[in-house]
Amino acid sequence: MLLSQAVMIDTSAYFAITDKKDKSYSDALNFIKTNALPLVTTDCIIVETLNLINQRLGHHYAIAIGKKLFDHPQTEVIKVTAEDTAAAWMIFQRYDDKDFSFTDCLTFAVMERFKIPAAFAFDDHFKQYGKFKCLP
Repeated sequence: MLLSQAVMIDTSAYFAITDKKDKSYSDALNFIKTNALPLVTTDCIIVETLNLINQRLGHHYAIAIGKKLFDHPQTEVIKVTAEDTAAAWMIFQRYDDKDFSFTDCLTFAVMERFKIPAAFAFDDHFKQYGKFKCLP
């Protein structure tokens, strides 16, 4: 897969797809139905997604999304490296005027390493960082 043409799926997108009450639910579903680009995520985003869905929607929903992520993966999962973590730490320290989570910074570092140009995200932090196109 050519990652420079891929789209990174963020936790915010996974949550929007899962929660029918989420304000971005219909936009998220429409994107999934019409997207033709390869999708990627990171192992850290999977952890964050399962924890968030388990906490907000319950274990049943976390298991359902987990099965899609682990049993029949439709998305390539990128493992975060020590170098990504070091780059994320630099990003985290540099942007003290933002409330980026460390997972956000890890995602930015991975996207920069692989030159992934876009994120499927409803998290304003991607726009604030300003280096990637935000979809939908």
